Amino acid sequence: MTYIIVIFLVSLSALFSGLTLGFFSLNKDDLERKAELGNKQAKKVYNIRKKGNLLLCTLLIGNVAVNSTLSIFLGSIASGFIAGITATALIVIFGEIIPQAVFSRYALITGAKFAWLARIFVTILFPICWPLAWVLDKILGAEMPTVYSKHELMKIIEDHEDLEESEVDKDEERIVKGALSFSNKTAQDIMTPRTEIFSLSIDQKLDQATVKKIFKSGHSRIPVYEEKFDNIVGLLYAKDLILSDNRKKNLSKIIHEKVIFIKNTKPLDSLFNAFKRTKNHLFVVLDENDIVSGLVTIEDVLEEIIGDEIVDEYDRHEDLRKVANDKIKKKKRKNIK
Repeated sequence: MTYIIVIFLVSLSALFSGLTLGFFSLNKDDLERKAELGNKQAKKVYNIRKKGNLLLCTLLIGNVAVNSTLSIFLGSIASGFIAGITATALIVIFGEIIPQAVFSRYALITGAKFAWLARIFVTILFPICWPLAWVLDKILGAEMPTVYSKHELMKIIEDHEDLEESEVDKDEERIVKGALSFSNKTAQDIMTPRTEIFSLSIDQKLDQATVKKIFKSGHSRIPVYEEKFDNIVGLLYAKDLILSDNRKKNLSKIIHEKVIFIKNTKPLDSLFNAFKRTKNHLFVVLDENDIVSGLVTIEDVLEEIIGDEIVDEYDRHEDLRKVANDKIKKKKRKNIK
């Protein structure tokens, strides 16, 4: 009978030890999210795990009580020294190492299976554990939520995409990373530089050569300036040239005078909201001296979000910023020579 009790106590010790590591290796916030998404195992574990200090006191006190009782029973079987060695071996190997290895690897599965038993232990030891848990709650406060930085979230997405078990694919990884990082950039980072802007003077005649040049540029909106480039007074919409009558008119008659100017330091999230609010797809970018430094479109912002270039059949270059930078580098090399 004594041996049966010893086996029972070792099993209880293994259960308390395994549950302690298993339950507390699971993040409470992660469990709550999974439970809200319909994960039944997470819901079972969260219901017992959410009262962390009460659960911790229950499992630790239960484990200490069982191990102490185990030592007493082993002492009745063998001499003091042998009982000590035997108790240590049984507790360490079968009561600690093996159960903790199993419960830590399969924490959610084992936690869900034994949640009902943990609830029974909490109920039995409630009179002893509740005051301790109450004191811990008052001293330590609630468990600190796990908050990931943007870089950590992007790393998590990268790691998930690399796993065969993950549902995240390469395209989703790129888009999520773009959405997380685009607010850190400004209009200056994505704008088309002034050196690559196709524009027209308001005095330009809409003859056949000019219209041909407009369509060849591939742009749907062309800035129109008066006297000097930095004095942009309107936008010409290429679609307005479809009507043959418009080609006989002066630019001043058909341009859209609503031009929105923004600073080059404007963050992309604010810029995106401005596009939606104004229902305008092109803004003129000004530098710190209110000089035109470039143009930015809603397409430029979307490209940052999806992490890829959006190119149609009329685009002559995938990235005009790269074209401008290449020209600058080429010019510098010539000056050095």
